[in-house]
Amino acid sequence: MQRIALISEHASPLAGPGSVDSGGQNIYVAQLARHLGKRGYPVDVFTRRDKGLLPEVVAFAPNVRVIHVPAGPAVHVPKEQLLPYMDEFGAYMAEFMARDRVGYMVMHANFFMSGLAALRVKQKLDIPLVMTFHALGKVRRQHQGSADGFPDCRFEIEERLVRESDCVIAECPQDRHDLIRLYGADPGTIETVPCGFDGDEFSPVPRLEARRALGWPSHEFSVLQLGRMVPRKGIDNVVRAMGELRRAFGLRARLYVVGGNSDQPSPAATPEIGRLQKIAVEEGVADAVTFVGRRGREQLRLFYSAADVFVTTPWYEPFGITPVEAMACGVPVIGAAVGGIRSTVLNGRTGYLVPPNDPAALAARLARLACDPTLAERMGASGRRRAHAHFTWAGVAARMETVYARLAGVTVDDTAQAPQVAA
Repeated sequence: MQRIALISEHASPLAGPGSVDSGGQNIYVAQLARHLGKRGYPVDVFTRRDKGLLPEVVAFAPNVRVIHVPAGPAVHVPKEQLLPYMDEFGAYMAEFMARDRVGYMVMHANFFMSGLAALRVKQKLDIPLVMTFHALGKVRRQHQGSADGFPDCRFEIEERLVRESDCVIAECPQDRHDLIRLYGADPGTIETVPCGFDGDEFSPVPRLEARRALGWPSHEFSVLQLGRMVPRKGIDNVVRAMGELRRAFGLRARLYVVGGNSDQPSPAATPEIGRLQKIAVEEGVADAVTFVGRRGREQLRLFYSAADVFVTTPWYEPFGITPVEAMACGVPVIGAAVGGIRSTVLNGRTGYLVPPNDPAALAARLARLACDPTLAERMGASGRRRAHAHFTWAGVAARMETVYARLAGVTVDDTAQAPQVAA
């Protein structure tokens, strides 16, 4: 059986979650690789070598290898500065793949720079290319303006990838709409495949048990924010909502913020923590906001399960894996009505959708759940059922298998269950 190449230039499946350049894409690549491996496919994940002593090939999971590509200096480089090294990245991949005796049935590039490197391989070896952007440059620029650190040539590269890829994966209906509207994508080349969660990682732990394990108070209304610590995630909105919750509703709650570049919550290591701490002081809730620091994947189930509600209110979000993980743990989710969150969270059924950057609206929904634990429990149960029905990595891998096989001209087991994008 030929190999599947997953290309992820800055987001290694070996990296820990929550740091500046480590988030949903790392999880996506790691889980897709792992579940394709479980289905019997040999998978190579190509990612940039960012430490000098990393071996070229590392075993990651059954049937899965991580290939560390020498491209640029063997140190961490912010992803916004990696574009000049993509020719080197692509040349290495082409040489590596050409000498592999098994061969590759398909390449699946993740992020536009991986796609650019993959185009070089496609031209040389004629391997079909599947493209997942994870974030579209034109959408990012609309929301971040001058704070967007990527060069304008990103737009042209993405347009080329939309034209020349054999298939483009949209992660949600909004992503598909943006590809067609902003990039002129042919609808016939787009497959909409959501992200997912792994049931071995995420399932409910009894709340009091989870709180005892984490050292949380047993009966305090607890709000969880978990993910990358960067401004576009809108964590400042959640901190301000905690102040509004206290002022407008007279409710005291605690916000736990998980993520960062170090295990200890250090503003020196994670400047965003320092900014958020100042906002907490301004809002009069410094005593009610706990910065936890970075935590490993194996610990996240406890954090989700210990919370009364999970909150995520980014400015924009191509998909958003954390709401699905929270739902899988039976926790209601309040999310910003943007991007993929609009297709995962059912407003009024599995949680609430609120406008981004609207602390008053978020506080009102937090107050509703704080005052009605039965409603919160019902929403959490509904969310868990939804996660299992529509958003599992096993289902995502099955759907991807059908895409890869079609492009490679091979047959697969027709009984494989493909995830459906829920309304």
